Amino acid sequence: MEQTDFETHGDVQIVHSFNEMGLSEDLLRGIVGYGFEKPSAIQQRAIVPVLRGRDVIAQAQSGTGKTATFSIAALQCVNVSSRETQVLILSPTRELALQIQKVIVTLGQHLSVKCHASIGGSSLNEDIRRLEAGCHIVVGTPGRMTDMIKKKNLHVKSIKMLVLDEADEMLNAGFREQIYEIYRYLP
Repeated sequence: MEQTDFETHGDVQIVHSFNEMGLSEDLLRGIVGYGFEKPSAIQQRAIVPVLRGRDVIAQAQSGTGKTATFSIAALQCVNVSSRETQVLILSPTRELALQIQKVIVTLGQHLSVKCHASIGGSSLNEDIRRLEAGCHIVVGTPGRMTDMIKKKNLHVKSIKMLVLDEADEMLNAGFREQIYEIYRYLP
């Protein structure tokens, strides 16, 4: 197994088991169903701080479980008794947004969480219909998300988690102003 070096803030507790993270039984079933037996190094360090409301900046190589890390945290923090959007995940590409949605749907298969990918190139009317019906987690590209928020199709008053996937790429690829604009709309 490859040895990986980590720089971890001093007060971050390393949690060696998903069972020790305080996750719901239904989410744990989804995690096992996804094929995870134990958390990866990034998951051991990042899931619990996110659940505690901490801002987390995590950087790790491809294939280390970053997407599952923020997906698990997002699924755990959603209150399904509310139809409001509670988690907004921004992605630099449509393909990555669809991949994230697939991970969330698979991990959350035993939960009543609704997730929608709102991306450029897809039907605007379908996006509006899905958002009006209620989506707990919305994944999308910055351009489409900015448009949906400005047109008041995406209500952000109940958002409690914002994820910037591939943040370095998005901030360097001309999405900086859109991300800042989205952030200014959040509670």
